[in-house]
Amino acid sequence: MPAAAEKEQSSLTHKALLGDEALALGAVHAGLSAAYGYPGTPSTEIMEYLQAEAGRAGVPGAAYKASWCVNEKTALEAALGVSFAGRRALVTMKHVGLNVAADPFINGALLDIKGGLVIAVADDPGMHSSQCEQDSRFYGSFAMVPCLEPRNQQEAYDMTREAFDLSERFHAPVLIRMVTRLSHARSSITTRPEERQKPCSKTDNKNGWMLLPAFARKNYAALIEKQDGLHEWSESCAAKNLDMPDSTTKAPAGKKAPFGVITSGIGGNYYEENLPDLKALGFTPPRLHIEAYPLPVESIRRLCEEAGERILVIEEGQPFIEERLRGILPQNVHILGRLGPDPAIPRTGELDPDNVRAALGLPGRPSLAETRQAKDAGRFAAIGRPPQLCRGCPHADSYETINRVVSELDPAKGHPRVSVNSDIGCYSLGAAPPYSAVESIVCMGASVGMARGAADAGIPYALAVIGDSTFIHSGVTALIDAVQANTPMTICILDNSIVAMTGCQRTAVPSAGLASLILGTGVDSAHYLELDTRKQNSEENAARLKKEAEYRGLSVVVFRRECLEAARKRLKAAKK
Repeated sequence: MPAAAEKEQSSLTHKALLGDEALALGAVHAGLSAAYGYPGTPSTEIMEYLQAEAGRAGVPGAAYKASWCVNEKTALEAALGVSFAGRRALVTMKHVGLNVAADPFINGALLDIKGGLVIAVADDPGMHSSQCEQDSRFYGSFAMVPCLEPRNQQEAYDMTREAFDLSERFHAPVLIRMVTRLSHARSSITTRPEERQKPCSKTDNKNGWMLLPAFARKNYAALIEKQDGLHEWSESCAAKNLDMPDSTTKAPAGKKAPFGVITSGIGGNYYEENLPDLKALGFTPPRLHIEAYPLPVESIRRLCEEAGERILVIEEGQPFIEERLRGILPQNVHILGRLGPDPAIPRTGELDPDNVRAALGLPGRPSLAETRQAKDAGRFAAIGRPPQLCRGCPHADSYETINRVVSELDPAKGHPRVSVNSDIGCYSLGAAPPYSAVESIVCMGASVGMARGAADAGIPYALAVIGDSTFIHSGVTALIDAVQANTPMTICILDNSIVAMTGCQRTAVPSAGLASLILGTGVDSAHYLELDTRKQNSEENAARLKKEAEYRGLSVVVFRRECLEAARKRLKAAKK
């Protein structure tokens, strides 16, 4: 045996672990930097194992964070912040928890994932401790991201390690689907040498992390382009799991097998338990075991060519594969639509009379844009006007203050030592010139969780920018996480007293109640500030914000000034 092989062999160890524990150890050995989750059977043991291992002095790879969060949504958003900072993150939850995390999960598929991001979800077929049998593979398919389904503890370990590499290869989150019988069963596994953690290295593709419509459309198109590569990958996984019978156990010449078998997950174990009895009858059906999604379409078709007209599907959970076979198996119907190498309707964008007309085979006609262009011929061309903050908007003064402080904290171009994670609301426009103040926009409330994750990953100055109404919507829970950890970060709440973006609706908690709510979560009153957001206060506000950003704990700064449109409506109503 070569020396290198002997060295690797000597470094292998054997452990008896639950499926959940095997997954957790796989993450540690993949160079995990941070893990976040919410307890829920049958997934709880993943985080418990991570926390226990991290708490043992001298344990290799224990220099990672493993934290319970207020809910699954904040957990995934913190993991996004770790990935944004170029490091590897794991999120754990049970199947119904993925509903809570659905917003950042679906939107996260459109991001340019940098550090490997793996979401481990434990399903509960049979409802041993759950209110439904929800199958998480549907979420993976809906988000169009890779999904891995281990069948035993060894695969739980190996696939988790592979999942981080896969995430970084395709710049996408990766879902690992566990089930109760695997999560809570113990078996011996063989481990391999662990990888080093990746250094903190913030993403340089800012547009890949901002889901403003202009960027989101491009990111969605990029996700569609990834699908061919994902299908090639799933086919390569299936190639080693496609079993065709040999000459002694196949159907007679000129005849097809009585049936073929498709298995997935632990369904493959149950099939193999019965395989000796099948062989005793002198027949081994052609079989494909699926361990990775999207579905390996070509491998399924190859199986069916051998198997004939009957296919038995053995899968744990809901009929995810079975439902899709009718669209994969050979048939006399040619399906036209948005799928296929030559789609009849564009895969992205909305339907309109023109693209439907083309799909129907009708001759084309001038589009509405062409009609307007012809009408305007000889006149001045219309100039596009992107959305922008209203003239005199308080957010403009807030962003000038934030930009000033960021430049002082890190004068280097691109500010690698500063992270400014923003959120959904009018202030999203701070991403555009002339401010260009923020670096990420993901979903409601994500700014706080992402700033926490960025700080955990090693970015010295992590700022979250969130509006008052968005903070109430889903920022409070992430704040509680940060309070519990006393994360060195600064939350900037841009309080304009109203839900301005959607038409000036009242906020659930008025401005006067913000202080008691924030301090009630445990924020240190010495590091809670309220700033009067006016130009004449810019210098003083910048000095106070910088002081809080340099504080090595959690601080909350409220930039307060009423929305101009809200003020106009209020004064108009008062005159009536």
